[in-house]
Amino acid sequence: MRIAYVANYQGPDLVKSRPCLHNFSLAARVKIQLIADLLRRSSHEVDIISQGALEPLVGADRFRFKFYPGFAESERFHPDIPIDYVSALSVKYLIGFWESFQTVRLLAARHRRAPYDAVILYNMQAGQVGCARYAQRLGLPVVLEYEDDSFVDVHGRSSNELIANFHLRARRRLLKSISGGTAVSPYLLAQMPPDIPKILLRGMVSHEILKSSQGSRASKKNWVVFSGTHEGTQGLEQMIKAWHMLDLPGWELHIAGQGPITATLEKMAQGKPDIVFHGLLNREENARMICAAKIGMNPQDLTRTPGNVFPFKIVEYLAAATHVITTPRGALERELEAGVTYIADNAPETIAASLKRVIEERGYERTAEQAAVRTYGPDAISKSLNELLEQVTGKRQSESQARLATASGVRPTTSTSTGAAL
Repeated sequence: MRIAYVANYQGPDLVKSRPCLHNFSLAARVKIQLIADLLRRSSHEVDIISQGALEPLVGADRFRFKFYPGFAESERFHPDIPIDYVSALSVKYLIGFWESFQTVRLLAARHRRAPYDAVILYNMQAGQVGCARYAQRLGLPVVLEYEDDSFVDVHGRSSNELIANFHLRARRRLLKSISGGTAVSPYLLAQMPPDIPKILLRGMVSHEILKSSQGSRASKKNWVVFSGTHEGTQGLEQMIKAWHMLDLPGWELHIAGQGPITATLEKMAQGKPDIVFHGLLNREENARMICAAKIGMNPQDLTRTPGNVFPFKIVEYLAAATHVITTPRGALERELEAGVTYIADNAPETIAASLKRVIEERGYERTAEQAAVRTYGPDAISKSLNELLEQVTGKRQSESQARLATASGVRPTTSTSTGAAL
């Protein structure tokens, strides 16, 4: 099957050539890589089409006018998975329109050259919505990979702005018409039509995590780790303040990743040799760091709507036999919660008290790696994704045959198929 994967992928070339750190997501980059690679391993052909979205224009930047040409990523994560970025135009109020128009244009060009059998959308930004409409006009099944609630921000708040409401209406129409989907929480799955195939996909365990975790339990270090994008809602400043409050001889705080507040965090950690920054790691390096740690941190800001997002890093931590300290992120499977300690908020005092208690009581010995690998390991996810694609393409073919039969006056035969297990 030939698949167009429309996602705001941000590869190394894009980060170097466009201003995008303020909407940069390491989790999105890794998850897109893992899904594309699993599909390729299942003999599917995958093209990644990215709008290479610019960061929001604020302050003096509102008057900035600059054109960024489209290009192909040279530093592919896999040689057989091409990544193409559309052009971008930094003009306020035109960014979304340009993004949608150019992404659809690239999808159409690729489809004319070699027709696609299905389209996967990563969330519902302007480019994805436009591509969905185009694909549906062609009769292609559209699968939504739903990672973040498209109707509220990361704190669970909705917007009443005119342009925002226009996009919200477009997303609601898209949700009603998708052929199938995945989502990171039952809350987001419930936004999809009840009669389509769908799967719960909180995260994915990479082959690198599986390899690094073998025998890692015996060699765990007294490390507390954070791996992800450095931005304000992640609770990183509060985490470093909490570390300053603690006296934990022999323990270290390790921070990997990159983002708009990295310089601020490094300045806050000056004079603390037990706070170590690793920078932007590749998947293998990141897996080794996580698997070496005893505690993984996710001190994100609280949201009014638990379940509107779910951090990818939590599944990675759990699969690495690393105990997780996190703010509430919605309902989690009981077998996975065995490896989690919840904190009521991400105030520095709350984080410090939780870390102290987990270390003193050896709570970090409570892990859930077997449950995480069984549920979200490569084999399980590959099987679920292939079943999902088979169901949506089979359903679309049955619908097409039914329409043709109705048009010709022939009564179609009926068949049944089972939906993906939730």
